Amino acid sequence: MFTERLQNAINDQIAAEFYSAYLYLAMSAYFESKDLPGMAHWMRMQYEEEVIHALKFFDYMNDRGAPVVLNAIDAPPAEFGSVTEVFEEVLAHEQKVTSLIHNLYTLAVEEGDYPTQSLLQWYIDEQVEEEKSASEVLARVKMVQDYPPGLLMMDQELAARPAPTPPAGEAA
Repeated sequence: MFTERLQNAINDQIAAEFYSAYLYLAMSAYFESKDLPGMAHWMRMQYEEEVIHALKFFDYMNDRGAPVVLNAIDAPPAEFGSVTEVFEEVLAHEQKVTSLIHNLYTLAVEEGDYPTQSLLQWYIDEQVEEEKSASEVLARVKMVQDYPPGLLMMDQELAARPAPTPPAGEAA
């Protein structure tokens, strides 16, 4: 049974995913203002990926006949620190999202909701990728943080990030 408690938690997660998107869009704008278009692009692709994550939960709620409640989304910061600090924040944020997903999974187990457990397994796997990606970029940024030509090369490399693709069988 799809309990009200679990429905409320998924609606909260929809807001958390949209906040993530909003945060990455703010980081994209910040990097644009710092003349780092490749990093701005990387963050824009991250923004698009988070929207896909939110909509996957949104569609799931609709598929189960549950009410979708779009909760308020906090405004993200507009200013950030160094490139290293921004990517440290990205990694910390992804770790927080991982914790939220794990809490949802625990709730789904407690509620005996097997369809939600199945859905959340996709997110658990996805968060491993998210943390790995953020960690790899952060490690590389740290290597070049004191070498401006290296930072510009990183910027060019991050510009090549492809657009995210929705999970199989889902529209963008």
